[in-house]
Amino acid sequence: MVVGETTIDADVVVIGGGPGGYVAAIRAARLGRKVTLIEREALGGVCLNVGCIPSKALIAVAHDVRRLREGAAFGLAARELSLDFPRLMAWKADVVRTLTGGVERLLRGNGVEIVRGEAFFRGPREIRVIEAGGEAINYRFRAAIVATGSRPIELPGFPFGGLAGRILSSTEALSLPALPERLVVIGGGYIGIELGQAYARIGSRVTIVEGAERILPAFEADLVRPVKRRLQADGVTVLEGARALGAEAGPDGVHVRVETAEGERTLTADYVLVTVGRRPNTDDLGLDAAGVRVDGRGFVAVDRRMATSADGIFAIGDVVPGPALAHKASAEGKVAAEAIAGVAGAEADFRAVPTVVYSDPEVATVGMTAAEAEAAGHRVKGGTFPLAASGRALTLGEKEGFIRLVGDAETGALLGAQAVGPGASEVIAELALAVEMGAQVEDLALTVHAHPTLSEAVMEAAEVFLGKPVHVLRG
Repeated sequence: MVVGETTIDADVVVIGGGPGGYVAAIRAARLGRKVTLIEREALGGVCLNVGCIPSKALIAVAHDVRRLREGAAFGLAARELSLDFPRLMAWKADVVRTLTGGVERLLRGNGVEIVRGEAFFRGPREIRVIEAGGEAINYRFRAAIVATGSRPIELPGFPFGGLAGRILSSTEALSLPALPERLVVIGGGYIGIELGQAYARIGSRVTIVEGAERILPAFEADLVRPVKRRLQADGVTVLEGARALGAEAGPDGVHVRVETAEGERTLTADYVLVTVGRRPNTDDLGLDAAGVRVDGRGFVAVDRRMATSADGIFAIGDVVPGPALAHKASAEGKVAAEAIAGVAGAEADFRAVPTVVYSDPEVATVGMTAAEAEAAGHRVKGGTFPLAASGRALTLGEKEGFIRLVGDAETGALLGAQAVGPGASEVIAELALAVEMGAQVEDLALTVHAHPTLSEAVMEAAEVFLGKPVHVLRG
């Protein structure tokens, strides 16, 4: 119920304080615009609060647990290893508080006004915000940026919070009160793989159910095989080409019916985590009233300036087409802010947006795959270096994986790269820069890399591409 109403003339209004929205707000403020940021929940959005950051904290601890348990191979014995799960959750929460607190200080330090409330458009140039106490504030803006992010998709028969809170989205899975003994994960995409593997390593019995023929179906098969082997070594049961039919409560937990190639079976778990994708948060924003065009899946159409079909309204991040990645949202937020401020050449002209799966081993890709390059008309040549031949990988006890370069056989231009193995999430940065700059594969080969490092494998893969490998035999 609205208990009062105020109308304010505003300059730039940003709806959403996630990695796209808060970055856009700061950039616009530094360019001299007066910025109002509206956030209905916590600053930092899904990524900082219930996504990227807390999941990576959990994954880091799970990795350490695995290293300790398997340390006998290099002389490390950890007797009576135990995990204090509530303390782990408290530490994770402290990491989140540190980062979200830093975001708020940055916003306020740059003069951004922070408003807490629910926002929706009333017309082409007006936003209404309902604050927690019921007060309504109408903002007549010069420019607005929609950065409302996305939310997990519910699966029919598996409503979030159902069965007395036993059906989870990734949000709830990162804030459990106790370590589950048994966990069923429906969806073998990157979120399901990351969380499923982490929970398996810290003590849960995990089963992953994936409807496609293999887990991580968006990635090339040879990148996925090392991940699947490691999952199985971690005790994870992987059911591929399987479909979750429904769930019901039983005296011993949740019973999940699954259809597999061998027939129907029932899995019993303490919790069921559903990770089958995300959908944009655009349905309750009043975008029709603002004249903003939205497609049938809820995505906002934008041009390279991140401008929508409505004059003065921009959109970024998970609400626009493309991968739902925090770093993509941040980059788009800078573009939108600069376009609003009149910066010449402000366009989202990204040649290389890396994608990372924080599994163990990690998977990272950027640019084109060989198949994509061929489809685009290139005569493709590749160069692959196995981490089994990397001195640094061997000293880490992590020899599985490789780095592969995809180049144009005629021009030598680097078109893309893929990596699976330790440190892939860091190594991909060099390759993203190379693709973005239009580098030649030879440039990577001629760049002196420190030894011994994982990034050195980039140089080695480039030398394989050029037909002059040193540390692997000529193919």
